This record gives sequence, C-alpha cells and structure tokens, in this order.
Amino acid sequence: MPTPRVYLDHAATTDMLPEAVEAYVDQTRRGGNPASLHAAGRSARMALETGRDAVAAALNAEPVEVILTSGGTEADNMAVLGLYRAARQADPRRKVIALSTVEHHAVTEAAEWLESHEGAELVWLPVAGDGRVDPHHLARLLAERPGETALVTVMWANNEVGTVQPVRELGALCHEAGVALHVDAVQAFCTVPMDAHLPGISTLAVSAHKLGGPMGVGALYAPRTVKLSATSFGGGQERGVRSGTVNAAGAAAFGAAVEVARRDARSEFLRRAALRDTLVAGIRERVPGAVLRGPEPGTPEAEWEQPTRLPGNAHFTFPGCEGDSMLFLFDAAGVALSTGSACSAGVPRASHVLLAMGLDEETARGAQRFSLGRSSTAEDVAVVLDVVTDVHARARAAGLSGHVPGFSS
Repeated sequence: MPTPRVYLDHAATTDMLPEAVEAYVDQTRRGGNPASLHAAGRSARMALETGRDAVAAALNAEPVEVILTSGGTEADNMAVLGLYRAARQADPRRKVIALSTVEHHAVTEAAEWLESHEGAELVWLPVAGDGRVDPHHLARLLAERPGETALVTVMWANNEVGTVQPVRELGALCHEAGVALHVDAVQAFCTVPMDAHLPGISTLAVSAHKLGGPMGVGALYAPRTVKLSATSFGGGQERGVRSGTVNAAGAAAFGAAVEVARRDARSEFLRRAALRDTLVAGIRERVPGAVLRGPEPGTPEAEWEQPTRLPGNAHFTFPGCEGDSMLFLFDAAGVALSTGSACSAGVPRASHVLLAMGLDEETARGAQRFSLGRSSTAEDVAVVLDVVTDVHARARAAGLSGHVPGFSS
C-alpha cells in the first residue's frame, strides 16, 4: 500500500483530536455512572455536563436544551418522529412533512416510515442546480396549505456537494407560519457560523465524529417547549426522551473537540477553503471536462461572512467515468475519497442528491467527493493533483462498467 496515505474523506469521518482522546481516556479511567450519587457518580456527571455545556455554547443554546444521543442519525430520527407526532396530536389535520430533495437518509427514511405507518404526506422541496432550496418554494407551500403542515426539515449543509442552505430565511418562514423546523446540522456544526436560536428552528441535530470527537456520540438541540416522543424507557435520562446510562466519556470527548473547533473556527475555515480552492483550480486545469458541483466558491473571507459552501468540500463529476472506478484507482494511488452516493449489493447507483440537482444518471455516476479536514495539508492536495490525470484517464478507459481492471468484485 502506498505511503504516506492521503485522507480526503473527512465528510465521512475525521480523526479524533488529541484533546478529545485525552478527555475520553481520562473519563474512562475514572469510571462511574453519572446517575449515581456517590463521588464516582458525581465525577462522571460533572464530565458529562461539562461536555454538554460545550456543545450548548457552540449552538448558542442552554445546556438543558441539549439531549445527548448516539449520533446524528438518532438525533434526526428523534426530531422527525417527535415533531410529527406532536403536531398531529395537537391538530390531526397536520400531516404534511416538507423536506428538501437532498436530505440525508437519516431524515428521508424517517419521514418515509411515517408516510407508510402513520399517515404522513411528504412534500418534496426542489433544489436548484447548485443544490440550494429556494425559500419561495417553502413560502408557497405554507401559503397554499395553512394548518396542514406538521413540520419542515432542511439540512444546514449538504454532506455530498457542500451546499449551505438559507436556514435563516427558511426559519423565518416557519416561524411566521407557526410550523416546526428541524435542521440536520451534522456537516455544518463548528464549521460554519450557526445559531440554534434563529427564529423558527425547533430542533437541530449534530454529531461528534465529524469535528474530531468520537463516533457514537451526538446531540439534539430541543427546547423544553418542543415535545418529543420517548425513544427508550427505563430511567428517565435526557429529559425522559432517551432513557439509559449516558455516555459520560463520549460526552466529555465531544465537548473537548467542540472547544478546539470553536477556538479555531475562523482560521480553520479560511485555511481549509484556501486548500479547497487550490484543489478545485488544479483539477479543472488537469481534467478540463470535470465539473464542480454545488455553489461556485467565493473568496474564503467572503464565504466565512456568508457561507454558501462548506470550506472543505470539492465535489466533481467526471464525464464517462464510473465513480467507484475512480475511487478504487485513487485508493490504489494512496488517496482515500468517497463517491458520496449509495451502493447496494455491489451495484453502483447515482446519488439522489445529484439527481435532485438535475443531473442525468450517467453523469451523476461519475462523482467524486474530495473533503478536507483539520489534518489536510497543501502536500495532500499536491498528491491528488499529481495523480488525478492518470486516474481519470484509466477510469475513462474502463467506462461506466463499474469494473476496474486489476480489481476483483
């Protein structure tokens, strides 16, 4: 295997920060159940609440408004199911769930389950060619179906193409209409400026392992005014919504990672965006047919003030190439990437995000997502640019067969 390897799949997960590892190990060694009243339990409770405090501060929320979960998926599920059921209980006419066509599967599959089992009606909000939701589509829906919408759910930033959504405008519309808004902020948390207390936001999901914390830890912002269905029973932890012994070590590590990410947020945004811009320019120069998907980035300084795209995201489609072929070829060259699309039973499938943005299936199958993180360097970008021409040529020769010479399925 070529060394050193270049890891550009930080949107999938990123390495734990040393501060997070230290916090995790320290609390694991100390032990104790945070629900216990003796000294060990109180110590564990302090570690847990310190982590919760850090997450809350980064969201501009109160600690009591933060429910700790096993990750972003659970947080999304809790919000979608809970908000829908609460709306239906308050008014049975409210059965519409409005969601963008580029949502994460944690949101879409929860909504589709409610459609199949609890009578929800899904209304899909279309996106433009850059993956952005036009607030006018939501305004029209809320005007045409007053009193029927149970909730709206739109992600803060897309996990595939990096598009940052107009959450402030969407929240204002929901606030005016009296409709709950859930925001999947897993990719955006501690990367772009955000505020959970923007008017209209009811719930907001985040995850630790996207920003340098451990896997298996996340949180849901949910004020006490938001009614949620319990997902587990038997202890009453986390405001009775999620019973069970809370992961004190995970919470401590999550908080430690958030503290580092908040401290360096602006400088890291600018550094990562500059690397992204070098990568984008280099790929365009070496592979003229490659097309950047998502919004065209502005200058890093302007993007920080009003983000339209995640700073570390560069998502390209390569005409005539199979994304999986390119992924394997990059991997063989020592570069770890993602296609950003689903693959079931070994059959390549086009990304639902790219299809929603108006791409045809053949074009969408040629996708590669380059996602930079805190450990990414100019040398990493240089390695990608050194190999991209050859990788593209070999993948194009293999065509859209989904098979790369030299690799067995």
